[in-house]
Amino acid sequence: MTASRNAPDGGESGGRTAGGSTGSHGVRGESRRWCTRIRSAGWSRMHLAPHPRLFSSPSPWTAWLLSFMAIAVPLSSCERSTEQKPAASTTVTGARIAAPRSGPPGEWPMPGADYSNSRYSELTQITAANVSGLHAAWTFSTGVLRGHEGAPLVVGNTMYVVTPYPNVSYAIDLATEGQPLKWKVRPENAQTAIGLACCDVVNRGAAFADGKIFYNLLDGHTVAVDAASGKLLWRTAMGDLSRGETITMAPIVVHNKVIVGSSGGEMGVRGWIAAVDEVSGKQLWRAYNVGPDADIHAGSRYKPFYPQNKGPNQGTNSWPGESWKVGGATVWGWISYDPELNLIYHGTSNPGPWNGQGRPGDNKWSASIIARDADTGDIVWAFQPTPHDLWDYDAVNENILADLPLGGATRKVLVHFDRNGFAYTIDRATGEVLLAKAYVPMNWATGVDLRTGRPILNPDKVPAPGKKISEICPSLEGGKNQQPAAFSPNTGLFYVPTNNLCMDFETRDVSYIAGTPYIGANAPEVAGPGGYRGEFMAWDATTGKKVWGIQEPFPVWSGALATKGDVVFYGTLDGWFKAADARTGKVLWKFKVGSGVVGAPMTYTGPDGKQYVAVYAGIGGDMGLLIAGDVAANLPYDVRERGSTLPDLARWTSWGGMLFVFSL
Repeated sequence: MTASRNAPDGGESGGRTAGGSTGSHGVRGESRRWCTRIRSAGWSRMHLAPHPRLFSSPSPWTAWLLSFMAIAVPLSSCERSTEQKPAASTTVTGARIAAPRSGPPGEWPMPGADYSNSRYSELTQITAANVSGLHAAWTFSTGVLRGHEGAPLVVGNTMYVVTPYPNVSYAIDLATEGQPLKWKVRPENAQTAIGLACCDVVNRGAAFADGKIFYNLLDGHTVAVDAASGKLLWRTAMGDLSRGETITMAPIVVHNKVIVGSSGGEMGVRGWIAAVDEVSGKQLWRAYNVGPDADIHAGSRYKPFYPQNKGPNQGTNSWPGESWKVGGATVWGWISYDPELNLIYHGTSNPGPWNGQGRPGDNKWSASIIARDADTGDIVWAFQPTPHDLWDYDAVNENILADLPLGGATRKVLVHFDRNGFAYTIDRATGEVLLAKAYVPMNWATGVDLRTGRPILNPDKVPAPGKKISEICPSLEGGKNQQPAAFSPNTGLFYVPTNNLCMDFETRDVSYIAGTPYIGANAPEVAGPGGYRGEFMAWDATTGKKVWGIQEPFPVWSGALATKGDVVFYGTLDGWFKAADARTGKVLWKFKVGSGVVGAPMTYTGPDGKQYVAVYAGIGGDMGLLIAGDVAANLPYDVRERGSTLPDLARWTSWGGMLFVFSL
């Protein structure tokens, strides 16, 4: 029997909708706006102007106004992160991880710590009371100066690290002083992939299973390495580099199957997800995300919750002609797994191209969340947060599996912080949206209709040919991008790194040429409401409300880590690694790691019995391409104005490639 649908306030939904815009204005908001204008006139190191042309050439009148504002709002109050007054302690009782890890709590064997992608650790040596005593225990240089996303793994007394391209893997001996290498592997990896990767040459990590390390190469191969010896066991071609297919995501291993997906949504590829036999390296199944039912594995088990998603060949009928063949919908994000339901959950990227004029319809299953049978790849349900995506709102962000108290009962849910700015609490067995609330400032939609699961569009923010739409929030970077959130069953809260950016959007004509950008839009970005450009927050997925937040001057592009010691960790683009009280949001400790943090922190128990916390320092990824206005040569038609998004970041950080490990 289907439980009643819950509205955001916990009551019956009926015809009601989930909430839209967030963000308050008042004295604090006015102060931020004054700070914004001071900075935009060049009086401060920061540049958070609501538009890059505002006050770009200060007149005598402007100089006078700025001198007045400098008295009213001291520049020191506009400089760095805003650590808000600690919130009252909040606990969601009865919350639990759907599939907690089964191995030793001091290990970290897969990208998200467990199949639920909780990024939670049971370790308790580091607590809110003593975290201020953390110090750098040891470091390791990866030898690569590009975006270091993902996290290392720890199994036994060995740490496993995978670098950005050329995707070198290391095994580090944790039991020997100085942490020497046990082995180093550099698989063959086509250099041409560098010029085809959309958004830097990142790698989001590896997975460990049955004595083997599995990870992906930028050139579209998946590899297996013997964890003890470093012997390359197999190398399987999965992507077609000539069409612009690369692989940057972190795999997971389920029932002896290595689950991988493709990148290249900006190149007009056709997205897929596949399973590879962990022993032989042979492909066992491959399912596309757009196309006819046979290709996307939509058969008798496919039972979508919403009526508009029913019927045959949704993956072709929602596209004009054969445009689905270059329709994007790649799987470059994170994968979760529910052992009880035997379902894997993954998101898909934007449709191609961004200019939606030539692809009327919902464009299924781009910008979607899909539940598939882990053994066959068959679709069980699918849900599209952003039908007919016109804003580049990929749905590849992680799906965290939890059991939460909702409407008087414990519901098996999937919590997803979408790029479109809405946080979704979804029944993971059926695909029913139980709750959908804005978690960042936004204006492209006013809410989500819980009867259909569809967003309620703001017609003033819908891109159209020949029309420039100003200040769409969030920007194409999303309310959150790939940087993964964490969930603590100890507090029942989700810890979310977010962006606060808006964009001006203007379409342009584009033609498909294999292996080249297939975008068709210009979208310069600016700081969102309030002037800050990022926030690390705690979120209650049972109410759809923010519990506390720490505002940052730049987008928070790192992942999050939550621990049973009631400490949460995150990093910043300007090179700080921070620890905060999981219940109140009070920042308890920080350390300058040099290069910006775009990876995800993890924690483990060392051979000495101590708890350690590790994180990469190495700015890159989409955010790293914007340092000092630099535009990478591998995307010559970058959609942002040069230097308009983060022109000030280069003063605080530069390329890096270090692993930092901390302990008490």
